[in-house]
Amino acid sequence: MSSPQEQHIATYREEAGELLAELETSLLELEDNPQDNDLINRVFRAMHTIKGSGAMFGFDDIARFTHEVETVFDQVRNGKMQVTRCLLDLTLQARDQITTMLEASAGGPPADETNGQRIIDGLQQLLPHVTKLKAEPAVATPAVQSSEADASRTYRIRFKPLPEIMLSGTNPVSLLNELRDLGACEVMAHLDAIPSLDQLTPEHCYFYWDIVLTTTRGTEAIKDVFIFVEDDCDLKIDLIDDGTAPDADASYKKLGDILVERGDLSPVEMQKILSMQKRFGEILVEQGLVPASKVQSALLEQQQVKQARQERTTAAPAAAEAALSIRVPAERLDHLVNLVGELVTVQAHLTQIAGNRHDNEISAVAEEVERLISELRDTTLNMRMLPIGSTFSKFKRLVRDLSAELGKEIDLETTGADTELDKTVIEKLNDPLVHLIRNSIDHGVEMPEVRKAAGKPSKGVVHLAAEHSGDSVLVTIRDDGAGLDKERIRAKAIERGLITASAELTDKEIYNLIFAPGFSTAQKVTSVSGRGVGMDVVKKAIEALRGTIDIASEQGKGSIITLRIPLTLAIIETLLVRIDQSYFVLPLSMVEECIELTRDDVQATHGRHLAHVRGELTPYINLRDEFEITANQPDIEQIVILSVNGKRIGFVVDDVVGEHQTVIKTLGKLYRDVRGISGATILGDGTVALILDPGLLVQSVAMMEQEQFG
Repeated sequence: MSSPQEQHIATYREEAGELLAELETSLLELEDNPQDNDLINRVFRAMHTIKGSGAMFGFDDIARFTHEVETVFDQVRNGKMQVTRCLLDLTLQARDQITTMLEASAGGPPADETNGQRIIDGLQQLLPHVTKLKAEPAVATPAVQSSEADASRTYRIRFKPLPEIMLSGTNPVSLLNELRDLGACEVMAHLDAIPSLDQLTPEHCYFYWDIVLTTTRGTEAIKDVFIFVEDDCDLKIDLIDDGTAPDADASYKKLGDILVERGDLSPVEMQKILSMQKRFGEILVEQGLVPASKVQSALLEQQQVKQARQERTTAAPAAAEAALSIRVPAERLDHLVNLVGELVTVQAHLTQIAGNRHDNEISAVAEEVERLISELRDTTLNMRMLPIGSTFSKFKRLVRDLSAELGKEIDLETTGADTELDKTVIEKLNDPLVHLIRNSIDHGVEMPEVRKAAGKPSKGVVHLAAEHSGDSVLVTIRDDGAGLDKERIRAKAIERGLITASAELTDKEIYNLIFAPGFSTAQKVTSVSGRGVGMDVVKKAIEALRGTIDIASEQGKGSIITLRIPLTLAIIETLLVRIDQSYFVLPLSMVEECIELTRDDVQATHGRHLAHVRGELTPYINLRDEFEITANQPDIEQIVILSVNGKRIGFVVDDVVGEHQTVIKTLGKLYRDVRGISGATILGDGTVALILDPGLLVQSVAMMEQEQFG
């Protein structure tokens, strides 16, 4: 079991990763809306939280580096700098550097310190006035002194952390040190909340503090110090001197006025004390109205209670909202899905036993168990669902950087970012999408001058969309570029021996040639493309997800690549079929219909594996032959007709058992390369059924026929 400190560090890494993702998204949005103060504040808060939490958990290198970036955006936030392309470039590079440093702390390759220093130097060059002030001696002109004096303000701060604050890894002393960095600072600790020894919890914090701070940074800078503990403390900040009083006027409010203003003393009590003609502080102590330790800073007790109640009222909705969601490690969800899968198998066994015994009472229980497990399955799978927008947001950076590298002008547009997919599917979909978007940018969208000559806008568009379609999700990558050159693809395929010169192919068949291993029409090798590595990898990755890929293109207008991906990889609805004593399952989403196949039907087509279905010839594959099952063949077989890559293909089996809820089990290494089989499942009676991959099965049969007949 890991220690609490290790758990805090792991939590920081996870939260920092989320903040870095948010930071990248905010920076890219800021590029389109450089005057948006909300975006500027989001960027600043993300960096400030990464820095502050990093310092608390021992990530001092990250805290120091992030502080430099934060300093620049503090100037932007205060209106002293403008958001420029150069600033965003450097900040995005800084974000990548922090990511590398974070990965290095978890055992990854070390971060390049030279690169980090280069980024810092670049950021500091954007602050010539700040650098100059640092380099100059402390002697300044009267005008500068006056300006700085006018900007200085004094604040009274009451910081009262919750006792449990240190259990989350927060060190209040670090926050006080951050306040000292803002200007002249006086800190007074209060000890009256410390309980007796028998009631004291060593891990709790019983101190609270009053701070008087004179700074030029303003209220927002003070709030930013407490930004990541604002829900774990009572905090009050009051401006007590706005810096406008004449320098010669050193007078300030009397002690009684301060205490009344703070709510620690009533006006009636103050008048009563004043009438005694003694020193005000002495009388307070003598009368026991205010403890001696609080004469100077006990002002806040009355206001502090009011402030705490206000914060509790404000925080109540936020706390209620936070209670609606919790953070759960992914491996726990995976384990839960595995257990639900086992329950599905047990439930199928129970249903089979109930059917065999013809016992109404057992059958009723089996039906109820089936209903509950079905609900449990759906709920569990929904817990793993994430919006695909978490992946979409990463590609905006990819398009930005790659288009700049290639000298092109390209925007990325997205729709359907809230479409949900299983987290495992999203993770495995990332790399194929990267390949496809890179291809759209490199091969699809033309250079600005070429687009203008063709009557197009100089700036191209890559559109990324997602939508639900039954038990699948359609992900579409569309560009408005040059489209695919069919003749060029055909010529390249002939050159490589993929097709003969006399081959007659449809447009779709020509487009599918680009998925051949090593196929590339690029005329030169670049850092982006030209090596023939990519599209075949994409196809294999999509097929590994039990998905399909389709290409449509119109020369001069652009291309559309459509991916059909299953919602989940854990449990699927299937059609259970049988050949002799062997069972197989086919994805139910691909099944269109089932028809009979008689001996007369086979003889009528002279063994050409074609079936007449409502006036159309439909090719079919006899699974008995493919799996070399030699048992007696029934007089009447069944053809299950599926839609495979847009074509109707039949699969001949002995019998169609019915719909089946299939828990997918991966095959061992020995069977990993068997084409046409994507996994296995266990039926209720313990029998193993193979899960067929229709697309790969069709390809396998086509390859065998090509080898046989040349």
